[in-house]
Amino acid sequence: MHPRFNFAKASPDAYKAVLGLENYVQNSGLERRFIDLIKLRASQINGCAYCVDMHVKESRHDGLGEQWINLMSVWRESPVYDAKERALLGWVEAVTRLADTGAPDDAYQALAAHFSEKEITDITVAIGVINVWNRLAVSARTPHPIDQPARAA
Repeated sequence: MHPRFNFAKASPDAYKAVLGLENYVQNSGLERRFIDLIKLRASQINGCAYCVDMHVKESRHDGLGEQWINLMSVWRESPVYDAKERALLGWVEAVTRLADTGAPDDAYQALAAHFSEKEITDITVAIGVINVWNRLAVSARTPHPIDQPARAA
């Protein structure tokens, strides 16, 4: 895969606008684990290697467990996620795949059982922002960094 262009350099104003929304999400009061969950699951759905790599590392840095991170793509089959996380995962999938799902009532009702309308709004903005980042990175073919392999002692 070869990069197509650097979107931040191509349109600094567009980059700053998306970054403004990102900064809002980071300071919205949403729990860090919920932001990590939103970013990682949407990036998996959208096939964004750059963002999956970044958000796996951020999730680890935030203290989330390997099993929690590794099983996210198969969350329906795993008891690792609590009821709030499961409702949130369902909403992330519904909103990320909006053309296919139409954001169904059952996904909303599951979310509304755990979150306020303000939190649902902030969650939905967070989903929108990561979807924008994913679309920028995938369309620009932004490569993820390659980690240096650990050396045996």
